[in-house]
Amino acid sequence: MSACGRMLHCNMTLSTSLQLRLDDVLAELVYARRQGDLGRLALIAYCEARRWARDAGKSALAELSSEMITRSPHNSREAFLRQIDALIHEMQHLQLECRQAPSRPLDPFNRLAPGH
Repeated sequence: MSACGRMLHCNMTLSTSLQLRLDDVLAELVYARRQGDLGRLALIAYCEARRWARDAGKSALAELSSEMITRSPHNSREAFLRQIDALIHEMQHLQLECRQAPSRPLDPFNRLAPGH
């Protein structure tokens, strides 16, 4: 899908609630990453990021979040952190696309279309 198509898709499918939850999950991931809290990172990746991705219809991201934790043990701390960094990067990319997507103007009077 082209970048324009992804932005349109993002704008059409991600509600304000999902966008705010994305902001929250990302903030938690980034904070735990800065602290080096591996347990918290695993919890956020598996529970929060995976749940958000499922709710947002981002199945590939949900699968990535799940596999990071349920797959065989990581070779090292650094390998796990590289996967966390990739997850953060992908979620930041989605966040940026959603923020840059042009939004449809809201009808201040919330009128229905004629004939309804």
